[in-house]
Amino acid sequence: MRKYFGFALIALFVFSCGPSEDTKYKQGVQKQAQSMFQVIPEKMPGSENDTDVLVALGKKLYFDTILSDNKELSCNTCHRLDENKGGVDNLPTSPGTNGVPGTRNSPTVLNAGFQIAQFWDGRAKDLKEQAKGPVLNPAEMNMPDSLTVVKRINSSAEYVELFEKSFGKDQITYDNVAEAIAAFERTLITRDRFDDFLKGDVNAMSKDEVAGLDLFMKKACTTCHNGPLLGGNMFQKMGLVKPYTLSEDQGRFEVTKNESDRMMFKVPTLRNVSITGPYFHDGKVADLKESSKMMAEMQLAQTLTDEEAEKMVKFFDALTDKAREKKMQN
Repeated sequence: MRKYFGFALIALFVFSCGPSEDTKYKQGVQKQAQSMFQVIPEKMPGSENDTDVLVALGKKLYFDTILSDNKELSCNTCHRLDENKGGVDNLPTSPGTNGVPGTRNSPTVLNAGFQIAQFWDGRAKDLKEQAKGPVLNPAEMNMPDSLTVVKRINSSAEYVELFEKSFGKDQITYDNVAEAIAAFERTLITRDRFDDFLKGDVNAMSKDEVAGLDLFMKKACTTCHNGPLLGGNMFQKMGLVKPYTLSEDQGRFEVTKNESDRMMFKVPTLRNVSITGPYFHDGKVADLKESSKMMAEMQLAQTLTDEEAEKMVKFFDALTDKAREKKMQN
């Protein structure tokens, strides 16, 4: 009799120690999130044939100021990976070699190769094409032409050797410069706690972060911010419901000249958004909480309270690359 009584007590104990209400809530939100988002893939498109030597060459070029006319700017100047940065310089807009700020905010280079296109207006189809732009842009790195770029690199014995190892003899071309940089950028894939949560770890995110995710989905932010990057996979009008009046930039229209593309911009990824401010294509909003409220109003005709915006910002923290998040906490 005692034996059966003991079994009953054990069963009662196990039953009483089931999932808590908090855990049940997180599991419910997790299930919904798993149906709407995807984990960032392990490899970036186009990386299948990238070699370690090619990536090393691309990394050297990425950080080298040799690609700017005054030898003071590199790719990393505006898309910083050093000092725990999130692939941006955290400026509203970035100055070129002439010291004059540009007109658009520098988007993050982290996970960039997963996106539908490059630049806010999508004028480059991939990382390779994008890499060619800033080097020759008078408002950015201001090199006079591609032949000057090739001549500079040819003057370096180290680069001659690296290019030969990567592409073969006498293959220092502007196209290959861009290909090498793109190969390095294809390695810039981040891993965050939201991915862990999607994979099934209910404890990867705090209750507050999960509450922010829950609100994010309920407020229909996922209309534009969806997919593995929570963005980066479509173009959308800035000011869909309420006009955005801070900027005269017409976005994709300036590339296509199609009236339907006025004020259309690539939807930015929200991965690492907590460390990639200031926000919007013009970098005119510094506060993530404020930008969340503005987007809800302009795009969805919804009003977020301060408390609701703070919840969303909590969720955004879970989208920060774990390596960078760990360094920030130390």
